[in-house]
Amino acid sequence: MSFRVFQIRVLASLLLIVPAAEVVARENYSPDANVKSPNQVYWGDTHLHTRLSADAYMKKNRLLTSADAYRFAMGDTVTTHDGRAVKLRRPLDFIVIADHAEELGVLIDIDSQDSQLLNTEFGRKIYNIFTGVSEQSPSEPGEDIWALMAGLNVSSPDFRQSTWGGVVESADKFNSPGSFTTFSGFEWSSNPGKNYDNLHRVVIFKDGAQKVTQVTPYSSFESEDPEDLWRYLSNYSKSTDGDVIAIPHNSNVSNGRMFALVDFKGQPIDLGYAKLRSRWEPLVEVTQMKGDSETHPSVSPDDKFADYETWDGWPREMDEVELKERRDFKPFEYARPALKLGLAQNVKLGVNPFKFGMIGSTDSHTSLSTADENNFWGKTTKDGPAIDRMMTPSNPDLFPSVKVWKSSAAGYSAVWAQENTRESIFAAMKRKEVYASTGPRISVRFFGGWDYQSRDALRPDLATIGYSKGVPMGGDLVNAAKGKSPSFLIRAVKDPDGANLDRVQVIKGWHDSQGQLHELIYNVALSDGRTEDKSRTAVSVGNTVNIKDASYINSIGDPELAVVWQDPDFDRDELAFYYLRVLEIPTPRWTVYDAKFFDVKNISKEVPVLTQERAYSSPIWYTP
Repeated sequence: MSFRVFQIRVLASLLLIVPAAEVVARENYSPDANVKSPNQVYWGDTHLHTRLSADAYMKKNRLLTSADAYRFAMGDTVTTHDGRAVKLRRPLDFIVIADHAEELGVLIDIDSQDSQLLNTEFGRKIYNIFTGVSEQSPSEPGEDIWALMAGLNVSSPDFRQSTWGGVVESADKFNSPGSFTTFSGFEWSSNPGKNYDNLHRVVIFKDGAQKVTQVTPYSSFESEDPEDLWRYLSNYSKSTDGDVIAIPHNSNVSNGRMFALVDFKGQPIDLGYAKLRSRWEPLVEVTQMKGDSETHPSVSPDDKFADYETWDGWPREMDEVELKERRDFKPFEYARPALKLGLAQNVKLGVNPFKFGMIGSTDSHTSLSTADENNFWGKTTKDGPAIDRMMTPSNPDLFPSVKVWKSSAAGYSAVWAQENTRESIFAAMKRKEVYASTGPRISVRFFGGWDYQSRDALRPDLATIGYSKGVPMGGDLVNAAKGKSPSFLIRAVKDPDGANLDRVQVIKGWHDSQGQLHELIYNVALSDGRTEDKSRTAVSVGNTVNIKDASYINSIGDPELAVVWQDPDFDRDELAFYYLRVLEIPTPRWTVYDAKFFDVKNISKEVPVLTQERAYSSPIWYTP
């Protein structure tokens, strides 16, 4: 017997006794089973109000609790204050109830008549307003009632702790790892100045009750300065070893203060400010019911899609001088110019204070998290479906020029994560692997690198290629080789129950060697075989909307657009960012669905009837 034959026989006999588990461990026949990269998009709302918010309670949301809000988001049918049934066609994956910290639960408690708060001077005065003893209306409160509640909020720590404990307990109760995720949160609502400058933030805690109940919500009654809010977040993190972030929203109505180059006290922002802001505010809410905050026609005049759900004239009627001043504020109110300002600050300070990802949310005050055009229940319960709601002022005392039709049925947050859990979704938010949608559940993949090839866009394992060769949305490109330009791997897929796609655009912003800021829009993928002309424009995709029937058909556009695009104007010495804007074909706006449902014969000419819904990815940054 030769040695060779003997060796084979020994190996054969050994193979017969190797346990099956060890064979599997050596060579897995299921190659995708151990993939670690995020392979699932989860849809949620990070900004929802219930009756615990004083403004929601005043505007008729006196029935639906946080439990109702969670159940609605999970797909259950909920009955509204007027007895109507409402339901989401598709449940959400995660949600953040973010009631206002300033008057959290105060009105519910006082209105119950058996409250400890009725023993206070503030509480008795508020109760008199609600019972009609005072001449002031509880549905449209003036400044006095807010001042009363400010005193009540600050002077009642036991009440605040008890109410907050209930909020956190409810979030933990409905959190179901793997199927539905809830986060404890609140809104910090700073409105300094005579024009109610909006500096609002939603605060989201990653942790459960054991850590989150060690603090109470921080309100603007304690400070209107964002830096004080960031210190509160820092103190929470240090004292509990927990994690928390803040998300600004409605920069479009901040009167130039949300992305100003000065701090709350009017001093130029410095390195300390930039570090704090970039640490605690990784995201910005760029679309919601009070308008879209991606960009504005005055700051992006060459962008034909810039004038989308634009809110001007807020918060009150203004004269010509004030309106001009407002126009001058625009670069400091919108996400795209802010991203450009961040590049300049990065050069000046060494840290980019405006290096944020982008999400959408509803800011609904109805307890109902819906961003569907054909299922729009208004920003407040008072603005719910009704035959005359389009032309009704949303808040006649404070904002008479803002009619309900201006409200946008938007938006949602999309998160790329490994699993539907607090840990995984929160981690995705912090690394900015998220994107905003005005409502449709469009799937968007966006990767940047140096070696993507055209055929990569056709690969079924596009994401695997994307992660292996580059970085996802929210990431950073560095170390550009001489003569090389970055390439971007892109795929957008329509909402399975929605409209086809019109186009995919790359929005680029950069800081040149002379210190000037620029932006360009590239149509990188066009549906229906369309191509750009020499001026980088493309013909319209068309329009299939039937206004009378509140319908459209997908006979135009494409269900999927995928491409590898390389920047033809790249300069390796210039800081830059890139993000995607994905546009649907035109579809009916919620006002058209209202008109059909209530048989409204003539829609006012000032009311928009079409929308071209969209998604915005978080940027990818390039730093030399």
